[in-house]
Amino acid sequence: MKFGIVRFPGSCDDVDALSAARRAGEAELLWHGDRDLRGVDAVIVPGGFSYGDYLRAGAIARFAPVMEEVERFARHGGLVLGICNGFQVLCELGLLPGALLPNTNLRFTFRQVSVEVVNARTAWTGAAEQGDVLSIPAKHMSGRYWAPDPVLDELEADGQVALRYAPGSNFNGSSRDIAGVTNHAGNVLGLMPHPEHAVEPLTGSADGLKLFLSAARVPA
Repeated sequence: MKFGIVRFPGSCDDVDALSAARRAGEAELLWHGDRDLRGVDAVIVPGGFSYGDYLRAGAIARFAPVMEEVERFARHGGLVLGICNGFQVLCELGLLPGALLPNTNLRFTFRQVSVEVVNARTAWTGAAEQGDVLSIPAKHMSGRYWAPDPVLDELEADGQVALRYAPGSNFNGSSRDIAGVTNHAGNVLGLMPHPEHAVEPLTGSADGLKLFLSAARVPA
């Protein structure tokens, strides 16, 4: 398995995502201005403040040349993971439903959260079991997941709600405690918590590594 981690101006978690991915396979950085995905099997759009989050989070990054290729890659079944700002970018791009709105407290907030695996049958959750609770840090200002109720009903019915905040962990006010969603095919996942910061027990948790190991199990 070869992972490609996109680097935008303003990315700040790309190196951690690179290090985390290398625990599950090979990995290299992909520059935002290039269209070559270098033959990777999975793409990670990392956290940070792409293009300074001007206009709104992810609104400019979705037009980056590399994202044109990521969109094509995803629509042909390629594995794509969007973490925090990357989740915002994927929603702006239309690869994932819904939007990420400002936290209800209107503040940038960091805390360790507990996230329940709702669907363990996706490409990015297959190394976990349904009902597993993962301890992963979250840090964002605009992480409140929102979609109209009919869309939320459809997401839940189709199994596209992959991750949900455990009781007491939904500090941002996300609709129905949703922490991560997939596209209909399950090859694209976006989540606000940061699994790349939870891959080493010395940092408090290695639960996030399960997402990277899940992708590595998917046949190339």
